[in-house]
Amino acid sequence: MRRAATGMLVLMAAIFILSGRYLAVHPAWGYVHAFAEAAMVGGLADWFAVTALFRRPLGLPIPHTAIIPENKDRIADTMADFLRSNFLTPQVVARRMGTMNFAGAVGSYLADPRAAQDARIRAGAGDLAVEVLESLDPDRLGTQVRSGIAAQIEKLEIAPLLGGMLDAMIADGRHKPLIDKIIRWAGLVLEDNEALVRDMVHKRANAVLRFTGLDERLANSVIDGLYKLLAEVLVDPEHPLRDKIEEGLEELAKGLREDPEMQERVERLKSELLTNPAIADWWQGVWERIRARLIRSIKESGGVGPSYLGETLGELGAALRDDHRLQLQVNRFARRTAVGISTRYGDQIVQLVSETVRRWDATTLTDRVEGAVGRDLQFIRINGTLVGGLVGLTIHGLSTFLF
Repeated sequence: MRRAATGMLVLMAAIFILSGRYLAVHPAWGYVHAFAEAAMVGGLADWFAVTALFRRPLGLPIPHTAIIPENKDRIADTMADFLRSNFLTPQVVARRMGTMNFAGAVGSYLADPRAAQDARIRAGAGDLAVEVLESLDPDRLGTQVRSGIAAQIEKLEIAPLLGGMLDAMIADGRHKPLIDKIIRWAGLVLEDNEALVRDMVHKRANAVLRFTGLDERLANSVIDGLYKLLAEVLVDPEHPLRDKIEEGLEELAKGLREDPEMQERVERLKSELLTNPAIADWWQGVWERIRARLIRSIKESGGVGPSYLGETLGELGAALRDDHRLQLQVNRFARRTAVGISTRYGDQIVQLVSETVRRWDATTLTDRVEGAVGRDLQFIRINGTLVGGLVGLTIHGLSTFLF
């Protein structure tokens, strides 16, 4: 564009010289001559104006030239103030974010099967997850997670919740498999503790039974009777003992929901468990195993992550795309986050812009600005040449008509 503008200026100069030789031949040459003369003036004036923005025309120390290099620091401060006043104010950020459906856009992208299967997305998510999991202090993070969970559980009334869950299980008949498991568990406990049962029978038997050896037969009868009872309860859905167990579960559910004394005992037990160091150590071990397993799973897949990672991203995208209430919550969170960032870090952001521009040398700044807007500035030279020529043509015509 610079060559085109300069070429047009050279063309006007050639026309000016050529038309000057034929002024006496015909009056029309006077119009051509006036057009070319004014076009040269307009083109040269705009060349000077455009050049003076970036450097000194012809290297001459003309005042108020090389404006951008000479005022680099002031331009940096002005740019920073402009960004701070017009873009990074909480009102502007909130208004702009209010018109964006950020969650919907992200959801539509992630829900696209091609995006969910894109190895680059999965690799990026996997690498980010590994870096986060490896960079965080396991003990500190585990303690923070445990403290957060404990704080939430501490606020929660466990007893009514457990009572409601137990009621729902009984109403839906889902407690029956639980009873079967309890019976099987009782059988395993009895099997592991047969020696303890025999010892109890021996200690409670009198001397005559021990002398005659009947205590051993009595112990065997007790153990066989317990095994038989458990087997009958397990195979018979209508066994009376099952009804007793169900009645006990119903009473327990009612007590958990309505009995203040039982609720207090449950809350006390909950507090004791939460403050028990053994529970803290157990949770720390659980968290560390989860963390190590996640890291190993992602690394073993070559950084792409397990296959379910893409499925999870797709499901998350579908939820964000289709659930308008979730979109509203995510968009509200994004808006508040952006406003918070602009409020808290707006000054640091514009300071970064200002310091970056200040660190540029004059040549770098000039080249970058000229590379961004130079093409349009060369159009100014072309337009100046044409407009100057038209003005000169108009003036020549008026002077010929009036004088």
